[in-house]
Amino acid sequence: MTGRLVIIGAGQAGFALAAKLRALKDARPITIIGGEAEYPYQRPPLSKKYLLGEMSFDRLQFRTSDWYPENNVEVWLSTFVEAIDRQAKSVRCGDGRSLDYDTLVIATGSSPRRLPDEMGGSLGGVYVVRDKQDADRLAAEMKPGRKLLVIGGGYIGLEGAAVARHLGLEVTVIEMAERILQRVASKATADAMRAIHEAHGVSIREKTGLTRLLGVNGHVTAAELASGEVIDADLVIVGIGASANDAIATAAGIETMNGIVVDEFARTSDPNIFAAGDCALLPWDGGRVRLESVQNAVDQAEAIAAILAGGHDPYRPKPWFWSDQYDVKLQIAGFNLGYDRTIVRPGAREGSQSIWYYKDGILVAVDAINDAKAYVTGKKLLELGRNADPAVVADASSDLKQLIA
Repeated sequence: MTGRLVIIGAGQAGFALAAKLRALKDARPITIIGGEAEYPYQRPPLSKKYLLGEMSFDRLQFRTSDWYPENNVEVWLSTFVEAIDRQAKSVRCGDGRSLDYDTLVIATGSSPRRLPDEMGGSLGGVYVVRDKQDADRLAAEMKPGRKLLVIGGGYIGLEGAAVARHLGLEVTVIEMAERILQRVASKATADAMRAIHEAHGVSIREKTGLTRLLGVNGHVTAAELASGEVIDADLVIVGIGASANDAIATAAGIETMNGIVVDEFARTSDPNIFAAGDCALLPWDGGRVRLESVQNAVDQAEAIAAILAGGHDPYRPKPWFWSDQYDVKLQIAGFNLGYDRTIVRPGAREGSQSIWYYKDGILVAVDAINDAKAYVTGKKLLELGRNADPAVVADASSDLKQLIA
């Protein structure tokens, strides 16, 4: 294939696809279309080191701007694709430009869910953290002594809470579910992370819903909880999940279900169009799942690159994730969907531990809290398709190396 490749989305997946094709010596013309004014950059550090001021933006960028013309990769910045014409094989942009494609890859990512206006979502001082602009605006308000309310006890909310405490803010996290990390981790992992946050002075309030945010002169000042209690808030981080950016695919008649449905080769219902990253809905264990992670974005994009360059191998996800909070590194291997048993194993260092997830007696995931050995072992087992004997895992005196010997 020598026709033009158009990539909608200038995030991790879009860049990884272009870079991998060039590494494979594929010379087809490539155009990346991105809505931001910046060349592609890493997003995970935005809510951590960048927000803390420990990492400059230039260190977040995957390549300097001259890499793109040097590698025949055209980038349209500050440009939004309004429509895909599948019959004409072209995309139309908001600025009036159109671009023909031979192959199209949709890598539009996902967008954080926002509070509706009637709940105060449009008040000043209410933030989500998804891009550089979000992080820059939030950083300007992160001042010692101010009161931060975090809505949602998932990873984004907890990472924001950790940064805020480091910067000297007073932090309250509210979670309407039974516990933090309800959707993504076991009770054991949630208990460990809750204890870490509380030891750093964060107030975590579970089974606590929000009625609305209150404001004065258009800026948030307080939150009214479902119980009727009102708590002060100088600023708010909303971390209540994300939705796939699949509207452009839906409008083009491509199959979507809160994500762009793809097969094992990352092809959509149109064989000339692929989808990669957070917006893609992948086959998984007899069902479908969106994997919102850097690792999946890179691996899936590189699998597409190999296919476009003439390969025939399907994409087999091997998920892994991480979350940095304070001096704690939570590393996750596998995907714990449908687990029915967990084993908690103490680590060698004080405060370290791992949580091993099983489904029908088979290892499906591992959470490692400051326990790199457990993470590496669990990840290796999952990649090899081998099980971890529960008796060995449960015995804290056993050597995990015997599991992969």
